[in-house]
Amino acid sequence: MPILLFLLFIVVPVVELYVILQVGDLIGLLPTVILLLVVSVLGSWLIRREGMRAWRAFRAALAHGRVPTNEVVDGALVLFGGALLLTPGFVTDLLGLALVFPLTRWLVNRAIRARVRPQMFLGPAAAPRGPMATPRRPARPRRPGRDAADIDVQVLDVRRTADDRGEGR
Repeated sequence: MPILLFLLFIVVPVVELYVILQVGDLIGLLPTVILLLVVSVLGSWLIRREGMRAWRAFRAALAHGRVPTNEVVDGALVLFGGALLLTPGFVTDLLGLALVFPLTRWLVNRAIRARVRPQMFLGPAAAPRGPMATPRRPARPRRPGRDAADIDVQVLDVRRTADDRGEGR
């Protein structure tokens, strides 16, 4: 987690600043600022359009009684892509557009669902393994009487006699 925060708050802004300066040297200051503004305006239009499309698809899935897994991931990708598009810079704009644009969002959506699905439906044993797999926590030892799965049961031996069944009268 500290590495992720380091990348997010130190490396990404430095890379963004470097790219903006390089583009500014190449095309000039004013065209660079205009390009950043145009990408932001087009990105916000695309976010609104794709966000509404994802919302309609989500509501349609619920109306048809289907679990909206694809639609939820789509909505989250549009939301995250929108946050990246609102961050000034060319690198985050490219990543944001990739998450908001329908074709590339579809590819990212499939990759996310392929990675998450084995863990959700088949348990941790079916989770992907390898360098990109998340480490598993060791199983917690069971403590009798403390786990939610433990149930105290008392068995009674009940036998009905002929009188109980109404046969002796």
